[in-house]
Amino acid sequence: MNIENSVHTPGKWRFRFVYGIALLLFLVAGGRLFYLTVVDKAFLQNQGEIRAVRTESIPATRGMILDRRGEPLAVSTPTWTIIANPKALWKMPVDPSSNMGPEQEIKRLAEVMGVGRAWLQEKFEANKTRSFMYLRRQISPHEADAIMAADVVGVSKTKEYKRFYPAGEVASHVVGFTNIDDKGQEGIELAYDQALEGQPGRRSYVKDLSGNIIRGVGVEEAEHPGENIELSIDLRLQYLAYRELKAAVTEHRATSASAVILDVKTGEILAMVNQPSYNPNDRSKLEYEELRNRAVIDLFEPGSTMKPFTISAALMSGQYSTETTIDTSPGYLRFGRFTIRDAANYGVIDFEKLLIKSSNVGASKVALSLPQDAVWNMDYELGIGSPVGIGFPGEASGVLPSHPKWHPSEIATLSYGYGLSVSTLQLAQAYMTLANGGYRVPVTIFKQDVPADGKQVIPHKIAQDVVKMMESVVQKGSGKAAKIPGYRVAGKTGTVHKVGTKGYEYDQYIALFAGVAPASNPRLAMVVMINDPKGREYYGGEVAAPVFSRVMEGALTTLNIYPDLPEGLREVRLEPKKVPYQVVQGG
Repeated sequence: MNIENSVHTPGKWRFRFVYGIALLLFLVAGGRLFYLTVVDKAFLQNQGEIRAVRTESIPATRGMILDRRGEPLAVSTPTWTIIANPKALWKMPVDPSSNMGPEQEIKRLAEVMGVGRAWLQEKFEANKTRSFMYLRRQISPHEADAIMAADVVGVSKTKEYKRFYPAGEVASHVVGFTNIDDKGQEGIELAYDQALEGQPGRRSYVKDLSGNIIRGVGVEEAEHPGENIELSIDLRLQYLAYRELKAAVTEHRATSASAVILDVKTGEILAMVNQPSYNPNDRSKLEYEELRNRAVIDLFEPGSTMKPFTISAALMSGQYSTETTIDTSPGYLRFGRFTIRDAANYGVIDFEKLLIKSSNVGASKVALSLPQDAVWNMDYELGIGSPVGIGFPGEASGVLPSHPKWHPSEIATLSYGYGLSVSTLQLAQAYMTLANGGYRVPVTIFKQDVPADGKQVIPHKIAQDVVKMMESVVQKGSGKAAKIPGYRVAGKTGTVHKVGTKGYEYDQYIALFAGVAPASNPRLAMVVMINDPKGREYYGGEVAAPVFSRVMEGALTTLNIYPDLPEGLREVRLEPKKVPYQVVQGG
């Protein structure tokens, strides 16, 4: 018997068993590794990326807002925003040798940012479970580089865009402004926010455990800039109107004011200004009242500026001609306890003198002789009582009352502009229609290459006749201060008592002038409204007409509209009284 074989056989068997087990484990491990790295590779990568890869939004440049000549009214400039990862900061290990830890990092950061250490530490402690918070937003590259040079754990920078308004307060009510998140808050910025904001992009990057970016993974989706918006506003006319309106408010100590210039042929708004205004580049002391775009929001009774439309309704009825006369004696008209008065007894007058003298009695008698809804229909066709529809937030529709059966006093007051309310823009739209031969085109805030289709609401000949009558108001009547050297001007003044809590206030007024030029072939229509002038002068012909004259003269010459007054009849303008004012532009 071989003793050696009998001794070593069990040892070989064990060795082979162990070897087999090891080989099996190796094959299992290898198979699993193959499965994970080849078959289930996508799953593993996804799980790894969830823990290390982050995706951030790439801000899109907001579209520019431009005037009709391409001048910028709102632009976006790139800035840097400092952000922090509080969770990463509080997780950083304390180094005993250098005594560096979260509190020391916060101290260094407070020094470089120029803020109180206690305040900054409280901010980090309040957000210690969060991985994101803002430290400083929309700062210059120089400021951002200084903060980043401190190399504080969890602190990084990201690009944002800040809105800048080159025209400042001059165009603020038209353009509006955005908030710090670049969302529109007022004006065009709000009304067309979706078109302006663009589409942000996305990109991915890998972060380490401390929240620091190791490398970029690549751009997943590129950003798309917002659309540029070209307005009908002419910044040259906007500056001019703003300057003169502000000077008038200062001179007459008025509460507020607004003015609108329209292109008669296209319905484009060439200028729209208000007082008080604000600087959108510096809103640190902004007051709510300054935000109001009064030209489209504030309503008032238009008073005598509606008399040309009462005459238009009368001529359209066929009952009257331009030569028809009206007996206004004895200078007043009674309806029970209610009395309508003229400044004097004008006796028998025609339509032209009715406008020159601004006879309330004459307008009332004409309206009362027409079908009861004739004046109402005229006002309605001109857009009174309906929004102009330029898309501005808060645009008022005005008030045009309608009654199943009209009381004579209601018809009478409607004829001379009481008992209804309009905005400055609505009144300008009505005068634009009259100036355009009675053809009403839609009003727009956007530049128009081709005029939109409109509607003939007043026969062309009647509109021309009424404009000619309004020319006499400027030549002979209360609108003399609206004259422009070299140009024929047509218009109408209005001085309206304001409505108070107990009825009309007899010491508070709204001064109005509405007019068109050149009268021979009107190109521009303008309305000036000055609310509550507190000086000695408060009539529309004294307060609003001079503003119209100076602004319209500048607008006509700026747009190269040729004078239509024969040289022999041209007058030289006297230098107006200088009133100090300041236009704020940049911030």
